[in-house]
Amino acid sequence: MKGKIGLFWLKDDFRFTRNLALSEATKNHSSVVVFYLYKKKKFKNQEAQKWWLSESLKNFRIKLNKHNISLQIISTDSYKFFFDKLLSKNNYSIYWNKTYEPDYIKFDQYLSKKLNEKKVHFKIFKGNVLNEYTEVKKGDGSSFKVFTPFWRVAEKFYSEKIPSKETKVIKCKKKINFFKDTITENKILPKKNWYGKFSNFWYPSEENALKELRSFIKNRIFDYSDSRNFPNILGTSKLSPYIKHGQIHVETIWEECNKIKNSSVSKFLTEIGWREFNHSLINSFPHMIKSNYSKKFDKFPWEKNDKFFKAWKKGLTGYPIVDAGMRELSSTGWMHNRVRMIVGSFLVKHLLINWTEGEKYFRNCLLDYNQANNVSGWQWVAGSGADAAPYFRIFNPILQGEKFDKSGQYVKKWVPELKNVPNKFLHKPWDLNDEKILKIGKVYPMPIVVHEKARVKALQAFKKI
Repeated sequence: MKGKIGLFWLKDDFRFTRNLALSEATKNHSSVVVFYLYKKKKFKNQEAQKWWLSESLKNFRIKLNKHNISLQIISTDSYKFFFDKLLSKNNYSIYWNKTYEPDYIKFDQYLSKKLNEKKVHFKIFKGNVLNEYTEVKKGDGSSFKVFTPFWRVAEKFYSEKIPSKETKVIKCKKKINFFKDTITENKILPKKNWYGKFSNFWYPSEENALKELRSFIKNRIFDYSDSRNFPNILGTSKLSPYIKHGQIHVETIWEECNKIKNSSVSKFLTEIGWREFNHSLINSFPHMIKSNYSKKFDKFPWEKNDKFFKAWKKGLTGYPIVDAGMRELSSTGWMHNRVRMIVGSFLVKHLLINWTEGEKYFRNCLLDYNQANNVSGWQWVAGSGADAAPYFRIFNPILQGEKFDKSGQYVKKWVPELKNVPNKFLHKPWDLNDEKILKIGKVYPMPIVVHEKARVKALQAFKKI
């Protein structure tokens, strides 16, 4: 293999640490080419991630260059077409890490078969998970549908594994290019510069991911169990975009966190567990990617209301905690997890808009968009998913705001129209009745629905299924 070129198919693997496929390629070949397939159709409805991807490629290229490794970006509309063309050659070996989405898993099977037929050497490695989803099953071999027993088994299974040896990316002897008709990372950026503020909040690199992890462990993890619920403070890890794009491996997070023992650490690692559970769900029950896991929700009387949906997206619902969350999302490409539940509940229960519409919008706006997490999260809120919150659990956006943003710091940051409203009225500004402070209905909208009436209507709708 030394005489052949090593190809590494880069997907969500922007790291050197625990990058098994890249390490193997540099171990076996004196020249390695890293290639990224930019599939336009895939990113048609993932605008925010175009920015993160472009920046990740730019920063990863610098790191690869120091190791005499080329990075080439190929624009394509079809993985199948690209690899069928590549298979006409055989002067290479190819390596990649798994991506845990059903379409990728299916394509791995197709590509493996084709490479074997052409006698091209290849190797596929475990991706950015603790366990393969096929490893964590019930005693009868079926897939878990409830999180708690899943995580009990998954956590034990991973803890008892023999730790894998640390791998290194070796500097190559000669830097070469392999592909023609490549593009630069700037070609990936969205045409409209609505992402301009993202760089104020994020720097997509492996080094920064590790820096964020260490800062979280040092300064915030011990209070995580409580502080994670309050969007007005920095209480969460904010690692999700880095995890999604593989700037950090979840095994690295597990290893660093387990150097300390604390109930809040266990609580944080449970969030990693949810990610594992979600990957298991969509691969065991792939129908839930595009439709309800629970088939009874196929008969739910969703309503189509473009006016309400537009108000929700723009953060103009008249409910401050909801509007703050939606504006945080559009400005930063991220939203606090507690607020994600609030805005999600508001869409599907107060407005009776199908969760698939919210899922699609989040897919377009989130830097940390992950198919498994996004689909499972929305179905959890809607009540149609596995181990979901019951539909009749309807968040009161007023009480949620008063409980988790009592001081109003979060709302006033993202909804500056309310900066002078006393905290007593902040989460129900329509009760203020003082136009000198706030002209409700002009400067800030009246609620598009009345909570009490919307709740009754949602419960009546639920009775129909």
